[in-house]
Amino acid sequence: MTTHVHHQSVLDDLNPQHRQLRQAIPEVYKGFADLSSAALAPGVLETKTKELIAMAIGVVHGCDGCIASHARGAARAGATRQEAAEAIGVTFLMQGGPATIYGARAYSAFCEFADAIEAKAA
Repeated sequence: MTTHVHHQSVLDDLNPQHRQLRQAIPEVYKGFADLSSAALAPGVLETKTKELIAMAIGVVHGCDGCIASHARGAARAGATRQEAAEAIGVTFLMQGGPATIYGARAYSAFCEFADAIEAKAA
């Protein structure tokens, strides 16, 4: 079991920054929240699949906040470690070497959040 909480701290560090900007442009943030909810809602693709896609896009863009947020979302939606690993594997095809760095971060993030969910359920 993973014992660090690095990826949760990434999200925690971003919260005050988002809070300040959200106060300045609340309607833009509301619009983004509505878009996010609509995009990740279950449809033909399950939410976990959509979260895995979003996590993979975070890997390709090298966005630690995106990786942490969508790794957590994928874990919460019931994705498995193998599903996360395979989604990350596709990023290697599309992004090459840089994806091996951010992909490892994404897998670590996913496992961290999955471990926390499993510990809470136990």
